[in-house]
Amino acid sequence: MNKLFLNMVMLPSALWRSLGADIGQLRAILNVRLILDDRKPVGIGRGQKQKKDRKYTSLFNIFISLVMGGVYMLPLIIVTDRVFSLTIFFTLLLAVMTLMLITDFSNVLFDARDKYILFPRPVNDRTLVLARMLHVFIYLFRIVLPMSLPGWVALGYFDGWRSALLFPFILILMVCFALFLVNSIYLLVLNLVKAEKFKDIINYFQIVASAVFFASVYLLPRLFDNEHPHDFDILNYQWVRFIPSYWLAVCWSWIGFPTSLAGTAYLSVLAVILPLVCVYVLVRWLAPAFSQKISGIDAVDVGEHRIVGIEKRKTGNRFYQKIAYTFNRSDDARAGFMIAWLQTSRSRSFRMRVFPTFAYIPVYFFYMLTQNHTSFAYAFNHLSYQPRHLLLLYMSSFVMISALNYLTMSDQYKAAWIYYATPVEKPGRIMIGAFKAIWVKYFLPFFIILSVFILYVWGVSAIMDIILAMVNVTLFVSCMARISYRHLPFSIAEQMKQGGNRIVKSFIVMIIPSALGLGHYMALRFHLLWLEFIFLALSSILLWLVWDSYSNTSWENMMKGEAE
Repeated sequence: MNKLFLNMVMLPSALWRSLGADIGQLRAILNVRLILDDRKPVGIGRGQKQKKDRKYTSLFNIFISLVMGGVYMLPLIIVTDRVFSLTIFFTLLLAVMTLMLITDFSNVLFDARDKYILFPRPVNDRTLVLARMLHVFIYLFRIVLPMSLPGWVALGYFDGWRSALLFPFILILMVCFALFLVNSIYLLVLNLVKAEKFKDIINYFQIVASAVFFASVYLLPRLFDNEHPHDFDILNYQWVRFIPSYWLAVCWSWIGFPTSLAGTAYLSVLAVILPLVCVYVLVRWLAPAFSQKISGIDAVDVGEHRIVGIEKRKTGNRFYQKIAYTFNRSDDARAGFMIAWLQTSRSRSFRMRVFPTFAYIPVYFFYMLTQNHTSFAYAFNHLSYQPRHLLLLYMSSFVMISALNYLTMSDQYKAAWIYYATPVEKPGRIMIGAFKAIWVKYFLPFFIILSVFILYVWGVSAIMDIILAMVNVTLFVSCMARISYRHLPFSIAEQMKQGGNRIVKSFIVMIIPSALGLGHYMALRFHLLWLEFIFLALSSILLWLVWDSYSNTSWENMMKGEAE
């Protein structure tokens, strides 16, 4: 399969040569990168079993992509206007690809780990840029191909062989457009700002883009007619002529499909020209001095801990140390607290994955408000008449769950040997300290903001609900930490997956706090304040028991949990 993709991306060799790339070097670099991808381990110490797990994981990912493609295919069946249906279809695919480029694949472009091999060699910057871009293209195409397969089959069935023959060409243009446009913007920023600022800018751009994408998926469909959801008419959406997915869809005018928006058939030329323009701009103008820029970013990463450490000693050390001593009794727990506090601030990967969660919760809450096809203003004005604040309070648990999930993972997980070299009697104390750091640093401020909003809408009568929900949510995530996240901070590889046995245990354990949450809702619905006090007492006792068990986790129990 790798050879097939390699030959595919090397077909326009004349184009790559005209842009200044060395074709022999380009093919050799891509070939080695694809071989290394196949040899990349999924985890540590799993032996032969992991090869089977990875095989089935790949098949599962293909199946998920097919299912997603089946959902994206629906506009091709529902909407009668072929150009408009293809516009919706390509918009969905472009959105998914752009999100993947922003969140996952951009790091490949700026990965400097191969600088010791390639940079001293006579490899020019344009060859390096194209090798990285085409490497990401192959990754992306592997995902997009099964995702687009249901739509491809549907077009062949409904429109005939000419539509099926045109589709893969347009699909390649779409992938090229998303890839080269996003990374052209990245390289433009790299040429305009200093190396020490670049990764921070890209990181925050990734966070904002992820939040905007999530909001768009849930909130933009509200712009369509709610009373007639299947009566789509492109004439009601004149603005679609300005989006790239419409330019791709207009290419079907080449085989006889009419365009409802008069005078827009010429836009199909943009679908072909724009990706080529992006390639030209990227390779001819932005690639020069690429190696030096990448080396500068890598140098910043090497010295990052030293620079940040100096700044922290000058400004913030006393603050987090005071909090660590306030919330922890043992030195081990304080150490875990400070490690988690500092490392979550320094890790760009952690910020990129956790920070968007803060936007997901209010977006999804507003989406739930308008589920009954009512306007947002009407739903907000009548919000205080329903106990919707419980939904918002309990949804805050996703912040803690997301933070705990990535608290245990790191690219530099081998540095965790330091935990085993120190005379720590119970690793659970380090883990409970790290848990408290996440709770204080991320969950508590976010929960306070939600509480202020709830008090503004529902009044002071919601104070008891806020207190009980905070205890229940903390109990909920503590149970998950006790079962699913019994690892030392930043000590495992990101590729490692949970075993099925641990997942089943997590679901069983979650019955207790879920029952308390349901009891909270019933007590509020029937105005039983005394029952809320009972649930508060029960939740507090259970929380203390879970925390005590978690903090007393021994080395043997932790190793047993990792083996599950």
